[in-house]
Amino acid sequence: MKMTELKDLTITELTAKGRDLRQVLFNVRLQKASSQLEKPARLRLLRRDIARIESQMSQVRNKTA
Repeated sequence: MKMTELKDLTITELTAKGRDLRQVLFNVRLQKASSQLEKPARLRLLRRDIARIESQMSQVRNKTA
């Protein structure tokens, strides 16, 4: 996911996407704990995507305030 994809989204859409990614991250962590994870790099990518979403959310909030 790139920042250009996130720039057009609203706060509600960003919140929903962040919630979905956190759920996926939870499931990937469960797979890692049970040694069923095929792509360990996916953890890092998910964390980065969540951070991108949080950054975009704070930028939108600061812009409106």
